[in-house]
Amino acid sequence: MPTLIVLFNLKPGASVEQYEAWAKSTDLPIVRGLPSIASFDVFRAQGLLSGAPSPYAYVEVIEVRDMDRFRQDVAVETMRQVAAQFREFADSPQFILTERI
Repeated sequence: MPTLIVLFNLKPGASVEQYEAWAKSTDLPIVRGLPSIASFDVFRAQGLLSGAPSPYAYVEVIEVRDMDRFRQDVAVETMRQVAAQFREFADSPQFILTERI
């Protein structure tokens, strides 16, 4: 199953409280409701295991059932709006497409 790993920090001036409230109320329920999505979780980084600070504040893990369907799902107006709202918070997010080995 393809899995998207999204690494990002908030833009300067973006509110952690506002981002996390939006993620809980909008992003998570809408994305989890897409037919192509098996699971979607957002994690707040607490640091590296070594004790050093994390280079990213947030990590998203999105398990995709079907990539063709996913492309269709993200093209609908609701998802375009969610993506636009995400871009208001996220500073240069890195979308990494992965697969289990």
